[in-house]
Amino acid sequence: MKRYLTFVILMACAIGSAQNINEALRYGTENLQGTARFQAMGGAFGALGGDLSSLNINPAGSAVFSNSLFTISGSNYHINNDARYFGDANITKDNNFEMNQLGGVFVFRNTNPNSDWQKFTLAFNYDLVDNFDNEYYVSGSSNQGIDTYFSEYAQGTPFGSILVQDGEFLEEAYLDIGAFQGYSDQQAFLGYYGGILDPETEDDTNTNYISNTLYDFVDQDFIRRTTGYNSKFTVNVASQYKEDIYLGASLNFHSVLYTQYDEFTEGGYEPNSEITRTTFDNYLETEGNGFSFSLGAIAKLNDNVRLGGSYQSPTWYRLEDNTSQRINSDLADEEINFINFNIVNLFEKYTVKTPSKLTGSLAVIFAKDGLLSFDYGYQDFSQSELRPTNDPSFQMVNSQIASDLGAVSTFRLGGEYRIQQVSLRAGYRFEQSPYANGNTIGDLNAISGGIGYNFGGSKLDFSLNRSQQDVSERLFNAGITTPAMIDRSITNATLSYTINF
Repeated sequence: MKRYLTFVILMACAIGSAQNINEALRYGTENLQGTARFQAMGGAFGALGGDLSSLNINPAGSAVFSNSLFTISGSNYHINNDARYFGDANITKDNNFEMNQLGGVFVFRNTNPNSDWQKFTLAFNYDLVDNFDNEYYVSGSSNQGIDTYFSEYAQGTPFGSILVQDGEFLEEAYLDIGAFQGYSDQQAFLGYYGGILDPETEDDTNTNYISNTLYDFVDQDFIRRTTGYNSKFTVNVASQYKEDIYLGASLNFHSVLYTQYDEFTEGGYEPNSEITRTTFDNYLETEGNGFSFSLGAIAKLNDNVRLGGSYQSPTWYRLEDNTSQRINSDLADEEINFINFNIVNLFEKYTVKTPSKLTGSLAVIFAKDGLLSFDYGYQDFSQSELRPTNDPSFQMVNSQIASDLGAVSTFRLGGEYRIQQVSLRAGYRFEQSPYANGNTIGDLNAISGGIGYNFGGSKLDFSLNRSQQDVSERLFNAGITTPAMIDRSITNATLSYTINF
């Protein structure tokens, strides 16, 4: 019989499928990226400006430039995941290189001596908001088997509604059930034809299911591998009014690509269990774009002190997901392998709205010797939202967002000391957990340092930035409730080169 690739639009979404609370956090939080100088000083540039990545904090920063220039930056990312699951510990490391920043600014001085507007700037900048490349591995002896995942979806589902119809291929039934009945029924279908569950009775109206696995504890191995990026291209205009005021505005265009591959293996059942080994793998791909805008101002109180303030609008992401699954066990249907990563569920496009952000900044300038800078940012993640809001499943996700997420305060502190052409830099960043309980994702702490050399017509800057955060990650969004506890540290080594015009 001929087997073929089938694409179906899933008309119904559900918690535990592609769209959930993780969407708001994945695209609403930002890892510290940007130029080497920006990273070395902890990103505390809201009142400073004069750096292309400072436009991410305050769009008025481009008006501080005294001349046109171009900057390019590359970073080496090293991620270390120290994961614990039911007492077992595993360390996974990932390393990759990216060109994370590219941009330029054009400075136009006003030649009209009667005008109070001293200059205008036009800037273009590409920044990598977040690098999604990551991998972690966990293993342990759990008292919650994969049967609990399928059982949570299957209970209450009429048995007749998940049966393959006469003349229908197994993979066709899988896609059709997902498209017309929803994610929950599709998972119940997988649990039955994957051999994990059986109906209590084979009556079409049966809604109770029993597990085919026997265990007190099971051995589980789980790998999650993610790739992709969230990038931002900024178009910025700014101006200097008299000697003391800088004003700016930016339009930001985001591009998103995210893939997630989960590989799960379970064994160690009781000797009399009909199932001795189960595998269940999932693949998610998300693609889309987004838009936001920002407004900002910087004021020089005197030769030494500057104040800054900025507003970052919500970012509206328009995204599209596709998912694939595969499952196998000793009792699986003989044609179960036809459900694989070539059988793709396409979801309707949807919108993720991340919250707006307010930033207040203070900088102290010590003539040509150096500076100190401080930023405070406020962002309320309970205002995140998945749309359309009239979708019942999105209503459930948005209710969870409103109850589980909270306001996030971010503190950034940076300093620079100059010795002729050499600049020495250091920074610190603290970001509160976006979760109201403070546990699902912990507070983020980061330290950074760097050095720069000014050649006159060009500059070379280097930074080293390390962040640490504790993360609680569930293997699945249903059934297996015990999370893996991950101590995650990210080290960025960044080199930037700037040419002055």
